[in-house]
Amino acid sequence: MLIVMVLAGLAIFTVSTTRKIEAAFPPAGHFVDVPGARLHVSETGNGKGPTLLLIHGLGGQMANFTYGVVERLSAQYRVVTVDRPGSGYSVRDSATRADLSTQARAIAALIDKMQMGPTVVAGHSLGGALALTLALEHPKNVAGLALIAPLTHMPEGGEVPAAFKGLTIASPLLRKIVAWTLALPVSIRGRDQILAQVFGPDAVPHDFATRGGGLLGLRPSHFLAASADLQALPAAMPSLMSRYAELRVPVGILYGREDRILDWKINGQAMVDKLPGTRLTLVSGGHMLPVTDAAQTARFIQDVAERVWASQSPAELSGT
Repeated sequence: MLIVMVLAGLAIFTVSTTRKIEAAFPPAGHFVDVPGARLHVSETGNGKGPTLLLIHGLGGQMANFTYGVVERLSAQYRVVTVDRPGSGYSVRDSATRADLSTQARAIAALIDKMQMGPTVVAGHSLGGALALTLALEHPKNVAGLALIAPLTHMPEGGEVPAAFKGLTIASPLLRKIVAWTLALPVSIRGRDQILAQVFGPDAVPHDFATRGGGLLGLRPSHFLAASADLQALPAAMPSLMSRYAELRVPVGILYGREDRILDWKINGQAMVDKLPGTRLTLVSGGHMLPVTDAAQTARFIQDVAERVWASQSPAELSGT
């Protein structure tokens, strides 16, 4: 009886806190329906050159890019940011899988629906794996890849970074119970330790919780989506890893040497070894470069876009 009362109290706290967060930080963009999902999208800029599509990582949302990267690119490019299916304010249908191929189909449908043409896709972390999947399975939609601290290879043994251990609950029922009771208060209590790994050695900006979308990531829907995303990776990554040599678009990779989430040698240098011509840029910093070094991240994306612009005609970039 006591356990039930405690869980009920935690559920009430979670519901109340979630409502306050969503009231304080409503959707910043518009919604586009695609097969299996309703995607939250923001669009800015109308400059010349290829369209840029920015895709965030595990547990993130578009605010990771709107924090400082988008404003640096929108004067020159059409820039589209999207909450991945289930993340931020995007909704993934209950029957829709979380694997990379399914997410890539949703993003490809978004590119077609918004008439972006062949797009330069910038993917951060898990968003990098999704960008690679998109380029391989929907090549007509992708003109180039700007990968920021991307996941490109599963670590030996499938080890999950400590910051994401809580997402590995195998039982769907138990995940839902935890999402609506324990996840939010535990995340608040362990915030400093989690962010120290995700951001370290870089400092966490004082306004990341608000301007960077940190509070939105505390909601139960985010926990459930991130858990599903993470647990779908082991089945998807081997096939993806075997196809990198098929890529025929310019690829750039940006990594922080001190990244505490993903190793630049395993996920950056290994890509260069498999795909000659890939440009690997190493900088001082951790995993959250779109937030901690927005200027460098924007310059990196622009460099890839300029390579694409120089190598293809305007007609090719418009898809005509």
